[in-house]
Amino acid sequence: MHYITPDLCDAYPELVQVVEPMFSNFGGRDSFGGEIVTLKCFEDNSLVREQADQNGKGKVLVVDGGGSLRRALLGDMLAEKAAKNGWEGMIIYGCVRDVDVLAQTDLGVQALASHPLKTDKRGLGDLNVVVTFGGVTFRPGEYVYADNNGIIVSPSALKMPD
Repeated sequence: MHYITPDLCDAYPELVQVVEPMFSNFGGRDSFGGEIVTLKCFEDNSLVREQADQNGKGKVLVVDGGGSLRRALLGDMLAEKAAKNGWEGMIIYGCVRDVDVLAQTDLGVQALASHPLKTDKRGLGDLNVVVTFGGVTFRPGEYVYADNNGIIVSPSALKMPD
């Protein structure tokens, strides 16, 4: 499904919240959306790896990496695994790496920046907790939509207007 966030904002102004404009598009999909699954982790992508292994059909992984610009929480291998398992996309409040490959991967990826250094693997983090960044609170089971215009959050699924 192709989403246009300005059209969704116009059609559902009372429902949507707009994330502050700090993210860039790194994935092969320039538009994506779905049900929110959240992770909270800091410079450790162990749980990102675990979730990439799960069936992600209709879902977007929202990763609160604390805004760290010191390590990459997503790289080419995890992105390819997530795409293979049907994930619609990932929003990373942190960094990604292998950006040339990410751009060729059938996965939406929005992140703060790129960084070549991988994370430590300590198995730390929390799954499906409420996270807040960019002026918006992301709740598991709600919905997020992203494109080159920005990222929006809604408590319910939105349909593109005709």
